[in-house]
Amino acid sequence: MSEKKNGIDKGLIRDLANILNDTDLTEIEVEQDDLRIRVSRNVQAPQYIQAAPAVQQFAAPAAAPAAAAAPAVAAAPAGVDRSNAVTAPMVGTVYLSPAPGARAFVEVGATVKEGQTLLIIEAMKTMNQIPAPRSGKVTEIIVNDAQPVEYGEPLIVIE
Repeated sequence: MSEKKNGIDKGLIRDLANILNDTDLTEIEVEQDDLRIRVSRNVQAPQYIQAAPAVQQFAAPAAAPAAAAAPAVAAAPAGVDRSNAVTAPMVGTVYLSPAPGARAFVEVGATVKEGQTLLIIEAMKTMNQIPAPRSGKVTEIIVNDAQPVEYGEPLIVIE
């Protein structure tokens, strides 16, 4: 027998929640007369996203070391031209491969075509593929895997 309180069928809500679990859906909504019920659940983040915070915590345990490390990444060695660098279109965390342990999208020395995926930037739990803005040869990969980046920060140099 369904439990009802103020016209809401708790049994129906439980049934909908069970359907979510059985079908691996993240949300289900039903509408009946003037009653609309939506049941949703949090989806556990893919392994890649879960691994990112742990890497970040170890990469920057204190403010002073993080500040000291940042210029080393942003500063180009003498004689290196970064005028052709692809820059970050958003703030987020960079991933150089599609999954942990997988081969990187591109490597130094590789020839890329315009539109080819160079890397992924995770922002707000969304994986954003960053395409090559032009064809050319990858001469430098400036960022490290699972590194946080700021808007406009150079990522990869394509000559």
